[in-house]
Amino acid sequence: MSLDMLAKEGCIALRRAKRRNMERLMLACGGSQVNTVDDLEPECLGYAETVYEHQLGDDKFTFVEGPALGKSCTILIRGPNKHTMDQIQDATRDGLMAMKGAIDDRCLVPGAGAFEIAAHAMLMRRKSAVSGRARLGVESFANAMLIVPKTLAENSGLDVQEAIIKVQEEQERSNTKVGLDLNTGECMDSAALGVWDSYTVKKQILNLATILANQLLLVDEVMKAGKAMGKPQAGPEDME
Repeated sequence: MSLDMLAKEGCIALRRAKRRNMERLMLACGGSQVNTVDDLEPECLGYAETVYEHQLGDDKFTFVEGPALGKSCTILIRGPNKHTMDQIQDATRDGLMAMKGAIDDRCLVPGAGAFEIAAHAMLMRRKSAVSGRARLGVESFANAMLIVPKTLAENSGLDVQEAIIKVQEEQERSNTKVGLDLNTGECMDSAALGVWDSYTVKKQILNLATILANQLLLVDEVMKAGKAMGKPQAGPEDME
């Protein structure tokens, strides 16, 4: 009866709205939740340009468009089957997280393998400043940086060695961070063409790679020490 009375006065009303939807609605339109009409004040009201109900398939949805604040929104995903919708949802989530990372970091890293090839060149130059066995570690770390552009070239059906050498020569000649064009196999200016990587992701990859490598080496040392401890000690008879 209450819904009918409000509808006659031109007011749209909903029953059994979920708590999380109400919280998102406040972030989008402003206002606050009230439990009784006695507490209703003009300050409690939010604002939206259009509110309407639309049926999609067998379900009815209420659309709130043109909110005042816009701090929350809903992305409606439609597809012919669940598999397609799951793929669209994963792609949407990846895009949103990449955008969030760029906004939080306020910076980006040139993509298409440009960062990794530049890091490899820098490490190879710095290798001369290190002496002893540490030099081998720097060289191994530098070679490991080329895994990303090599994988990109291999997945694109390009000649891996030729593509990597071409990009390295172009970076040395132009002193700019150029990447690999996966369509043509030629060099390209990643920043000019808008091919970027997340700064947070690159930082985490470098950090975790170092930690995992140290842990693996530590496991090897522990296994070697255990085998050495399990060997019987040589006695006088064995010495003879």
